[in-house]
Amino acid sequence: MTSTTTPTPADLRRWRRYLADELAEAGVYRDLARRKEGEEREILLALSDAEGRHAAHWQALLGDRAGRLPRPGFRFRVLALLARRFGSVFVLALAQRAEVRSTYEADVDATAQMAADERIHAEVVRALATRGRNRLAGSFRAAVFGANDGLVSNVALIMGVAAAGTDRGVVLLTGLAGLLAGALSMGAGEFISVRSQRELLAASTPSPDAIEALPDLDVDANELALVYRARGMTPEEAQRHADEVMADIVILGTASRRFHADTDPDVDPHEAVGTAWGAASSSFCFFGMGAVIPVVPYMFGLGGATALVVALVAVGVALMTTGAFVGLISGGPPVRRALRQLAIGYGAAAVTYGLGALFGTTVA
Repeated sequence: MTSTTTPTPADLRRWRRYLADELAEAGVYRDLARRKEGEEREILLALSDAEGRHAAHWQALLGDRAGRLPRPGFRFRVLALLARRFGSVFVLALAQRAEVRSTYEADVDATAQMAADERIHAEVVRALATRGRNRLAGSFRAAVFGANDGLVSNVALIMGVAAAGTDRGVVLLTGLAGLLAGALSMGAGEFISVRSQRELLAASTPSPDAIEALPDLDVDANELALVYRARGMTPEEAQRHADEVMADIVILGTASRRFHADTDPDVDPHEAVGTAWGAASSSFCFFGMGAVIPVVPYMFGLGGATALVVALVAVGVALMTTGAFVGLISGGPPVRRALRQLAIGYGAAAVTYGLGALFGTTVA
């Protein structure tokens, strides 16, 4: 494709930037594909080919005016670095954000097909990232929740006790007790929660005994329709589906695939929940890691306002780090997530500090 009008210097700069970004994005998907196999590898290579077609569009517009291309945008450089080194769900989440932020729809030199491609690419990457998120969802949720709870609860506890004018040794002991008690509580709570959820899922999964009984059902009565009505189908849909299952039994001798037709055979709900021991250990360890941060200044002999300031700064950095990480892996804005975590943590600390100061004044 060639431009029908003489492009301005601004046009050429924009086209060169698009070309550099598309080439970089195609490289990201190729690097990710090298760490995958099977269907995921094929999908990533197809995305790379699509970005290559977009790059060819800008190359055709530029013709012999391409010259030296600029460096790809910052997010594409970060993606390329992470894809070569990690190739994980973290990278796919970042790639999802990059696709969503495409500006082709507002660019007159980009085709409608290219703009549509980017929208679809965002959904493809979202689906790939979801597979990875499901694999780590249980332990990841417990780890993030544990770390954040450890940071917020223990800094709030320490702030409240210190504001009441308590001695440094007592504050340190209180912080260590809060760390141990909170970690044990979080670990036990996660274990019970996940174990109960897995038991509920197991109770809701179609029984293999029911599948084995299908060949012996009365074809005329076909009570199998009641199963599908109980799963939410209308009487007509249930009867039609039951007839199809029974026909499979007669013709093929099997019906397990149609019997589970209202569920996705490739999705394991237990995988998204995680294991009870995995969630418990993640929650226990990460709560402890978070809760120890506000205690560290007191462990090194600091006290008074100095210890509180150091603890608040350290906790603030940790809160923003966890918030940004959650934002990145979930495809959300990392800065906004980081600031949200910081506001919540500091808000809780401010409330307990105020109560502690009030209590200390009252006692005095």
